[in-house]
Amino acid sequence: MTRPPRRPVNPLEAAEALFSPAKKVAPAPAVERRAPPNVKELVSLKLDSDVLAYFQEDGPGWQDRINDTLRAAMNDKD
Repeated sequence: MTRPPRRPVNPLEAAEALFSPAKKVAPAPAVERRAPPNVKELVSLKLDSDVLAYFQEDGPGWQDRINDTLRAAMNDKD
């Protein structure tokens, strides 16, 4: 059994193989994942510097204090 050469012998075929369009693989369908309840998610949030300074002035835990304030505002709306 003869094997084909590892490299194309014809330079034109080699160039065409090199520049041939790549086969596109269809992406897998996106799966929507719902977060379990009461699990904190990492987000990026822009706040005014004075608002941030207000929550940070009491030291560590400022993110929890912002979360508590937002939760209170959410519950007041109900």
